[in-house]
Amino acid sequence: MSELKKIREEQNLTQEELAGKSGISVRTIQRIEAGADPKGYTLKNLASSLNITEKELLARDIQAEIKIQAEEPFFTGEKEESVNYTWVKMINISSLPFAWLPVANFLLPLLVMFFTKQNSSIAKQIISLQIFLAVISPVIFMIVALLKLGSKAVLMTMILLTLSNIYIILRNAYEIDRKQKLFYKLNFSII
Repeated sequence: MSELKKIREEQNLTQEELAGKSGISVRTIQRIEAGADPKGYTLKNLASSLNITEKELLARDIQAEIKIQAEEPFFTGEKEESVNYTWVKMINISSLPFAWLPVANFLLPLLVMFFTKQNSSIAKQIISLQIFLAVISPVIFMIVALLKLGSKAVLMTMILLTLSNIYIILRNAYEIDRKQKLFYKLNFSII
């Protein structure tokens, strides 16, 4: 929480009331409460409207920043991954040509991952998901075949498994593009 917001709430003022009292726009107060630093005229008017000194308003912000930095670990020991999301998306999309053949749907992405040296956790998660689908799809297909529901049910199962794999690949590609993360992923990694 920003210091301006704390002081404003301590004095039981709304943003609109503080704006009227200080002559500063509500939008400017919102920006400052979101993290922008008050300066010059804005700083003077806010401090006088809140009956505090400019140094108090700024000192509180500095103290809060120092406290936050002190709480953060200096070195976590974990190495940050550098991820090339274009290649990650290509690894994901490379599953499409073999989406209809569950046994091979992870081979091309695996080769792309090794040749491009994209060993990030997201790339491994994409391949783990395709390996999982390569294992589970034949099991589902065999269950439907053993239940002797007819050739139409077997064909529909095969089509639905293929379409669901294509949907998973395309949905993950969309999320990689938008948010740099996967929409469908496993809670574990196979590779």
